[in-house]
Amino acid sequence: MKLHRKTGLRATALGALAVSGALVLTACGSDDNTSPDGAKKTTTASDVKCEGAKGQLLAAGSTAQKNAMDLWVKNFQAACEGVEVNYQAIGSGGGITKFNQGQVAFAGSDSALKEEETAESQKICKGGKGINLPMVGGPVAIGYKLDGVDGLVLDASTLAKIFDSKIKKWNDPAIAKLNPGVKLPDVAIQAFHRSDESGTTQNLGKYLSEAAAADWKHDPKTKSWPAPGGQAANGSSGVAAAVKDTNGAIGYFELSYAAASNISTVKLNTGAAQPVEATTENASKAIAAAKIKGTGSDLALSLDYKTKAEGAYPIILVTYEIACDKGNKAETLPTLKAFLNYTASEEGQKVLAEAGYAPLPAEIAAKVREIVPTLS
Repeated sequence: MKLHRKTGLRATALGALAVSGALVLTACGSDDNTSPDGAKKTTTASDVKCEGAKGQLLAAGSTAQKNAMDLWVKNFQAACEGVEVNYQAIGSGGGITKFNQGQVAFAGSDSALKEEETAESQKICKGGKGINLPMVGGPVAIGYKLDGVDGLVLDASTLAKIFDSKIKKWNDPAIAKLNPGVKLPDVAIQAFHRSDESGTTQNLGKYLSEAAAADWKHDPKTKSWPAPGGQAANGSSGVAAAVKDTNGAIGYFELSYAAASNISTVKLNTGAAQPVEATTENASKAIAAAKIKGTGSDLALSLDYKTKAEGAYPIILVTYEIACDKGNKAETLPTLKAFLNYTASEEGQKVLAEAGYAPLPAEIAAKVREIVPTLS
């Protein structure tokens, strides 16, 4: 199935991407490597094609996909005798660093390679470069704790001002306007952000810089927290714990942390008829409008952070596997291709749904399956 660049993903992608329950995207930086609820689903891989896979395959990066990787690795190794896939969940930044140093065959990242990172990859990918292959996506929740207040509504502008330390009290007129009839307390806002490099931070920054351009002037490409003030915590687990324990707190983390810790999440006023809740299904509606911005074999996506579509939750992330299009090491190439063929396959994507992740939209998955066999 052909996918034309610069065109939105078809509505049929929604069915492929919608899953029920909390999205088990764990942390996107140097977090602990288990899901908050500790859930482990097991499946049997019935159609894994080993295709010459052998020996050890090293990979590292995003912890967002850690639980999915655990399942993929278990199934792949069970099907391919003598093969070992070792994925280190050390965070997106660490994974890209290891990839560009030639220490791993592929990296996992919650955001596509920057131009300078792609340029650096050419030293390792002889005759080629690192490309972005999307594998999984989902929402980033804005969690808060404010005694006596449920169903809090914010918009991009107020979020930008809160995280930029310009709105400092919960009864600020800008927040009150978005929450008519709600008694907002005269309590100081405690805004928590990530202390480590994180794709989640970067995706939040992209959302704020596009949806609230007048209020968020920081670099949208950085994985490090760019704004002054606020309080830092390590990993999504640290931010979630801080929010849960602090009245007046607000922070950002993957939806599963909010669900596991019973943390209230902000509904976003996007300009649609109704404020939008952070759910997997609502994030799916936003991801389905993504466009491919990469060229050639690169499938980096341009996400629509400014969508006003009904029920579309716009603070979203997509996790990529980053590999060389050309210049892969001959000894690991067969295993790399076989493993990524499996992760992008219908079988591999079904594992995501079983584990609470959002599978790729059908057309994007089909495109990934076209590209992986061409790696050389």
